[in-house]
Amino acid sequence: MRIYVAKEDEIKRGEATDIYFIRTVNIVKKSGKDKLVRMEFHAYSLPKGYEWAVFAGLEEVLALLEGRDVIVYAIPEGTIFYPKEPLMVIEGRYSEFGELETAILGILRHNTSIATKAARIKLSAGDKPVLFFGLRAVHPAIQPSVDRATLIGGVDAVAGNLSEKYLGVKPVGTMPHALIIVFGDEEEAWLAFDKYVDPSVPRIALVDTFYDERYSALKAAKLLKEKLYGVRLDTPGSRRGNMRAIVEEVRWTLDLHGFKHVKIIVSGGLDEEKIKELKDVADSFGVGTAIAFPPSVDISADIVEVYNDGEWKPLSKRGKLPGFKTLYRCGCEDYVLPYGSRAPREGCKELLLKVIDKGKIVLDLPDITKIRERTLRELKELNVCKERRVYLLGDVNS
Repeated sequence: MRIYVAKEDEIKRGEATDIYFIRTVNIVKKSGKDKLVRMEFHAYSLPKGYEWAVFAGLEEVLALLEGRDVIVYAIPEGTIFYPKEPLMVIEGRYSEFGELETAILGILRHNTSIATKAARIKLSAGDKPVLFFGLRAVHPAIQPSVDRATLIGGVDAVAGNLSEKYLGVKPVGTMPHALIIVFGDEEEAWLAFDKYVDPSVPRIALVDTFYDERYSALKAAKLLKEKLYGVRLDTPGSRRGNMRAIVEEVRWTLDLHGFKHVKIIVSGGLDEEKIKELKDVADSFGVGTAIAFPPSVDISADIVEVYNDGEWKPLSKRGKLPGFKTLYRCGCEDYVLPYGSRAPREGCKELLLKVIDKGKIVLDLPDITKIRERTLRELKELNVCKERRVYLLGDVNS
């Protein structure tokens, strides 16, 4: 028996791929048709109800392509993008990277889908903290990657133990129902947590294991007094009823007895709409499955230019826009233009930049904190730009 996980070196060698890409690489090499191409990565559509997505996964893709004889252009991680905009372009002989298409798309689609859902949830929560508790919904082999994508989306903290080792981010967490059930008594479990857990960890009592949330919240507050940072309501759907009414009842009771300092954390089956209903009465939210298993952002890859007879020639399959493109952001407008075009006007910023040149990474990769800050800035811009227009034009300077 074994754990079925592809090794990192297998992925980098291109073995974790669809077999037809390996066959294609062999065919073009043996037939003498191994041409220079430019392959563009983009999303021509987004999940239902989505107007934008958050680009994530670039650092892992660069780790795959580093050392290969390619040039890579990409928008920064944490950038909000729209349909048909170029996200990344790989330039090189097809055989140099063709077998990596499956892995690259898997990395970009998975990370972008998670980061986008996390961003939507963070946006719905406003200034209330969002904590990610969703690792139980994914294969353990990808826990650090999932935590990273979630942080890129703007959540405030993650619970994964490996996040500190891989991401330099300290994990957070309260307590599971298992702790209270093992003790068989809420008070004993709360006191044991307070006694044995590092003092730097906030004392947050889970208050819905055996009894009414209001009753247990007040009991925890009386027991731990000023030590108690908060109470967590993880009430299952079968017992939840009107969750807002439950939170209001707990808040009223705590305040009435002088425990206004105790915060209320709500978790369990939360999504954007449920968070919007609760954000004015709850202090923070724990979100799991909604982020870990989000709607898929359909990033695809297509050759858009081929080098023939001494020049680059636009060429793509039906339904995709041919040609090497760049992306300019000009306030509340985006412009997709042929690469090398000048900015449409002053104040525009080109987003598609060279990140690998002949196999060498040519930019300083930002840490997870900087990428998250970028996403949060872009989410604020959404409030300014109620609608961002995307223009698909020829060379505006011609």
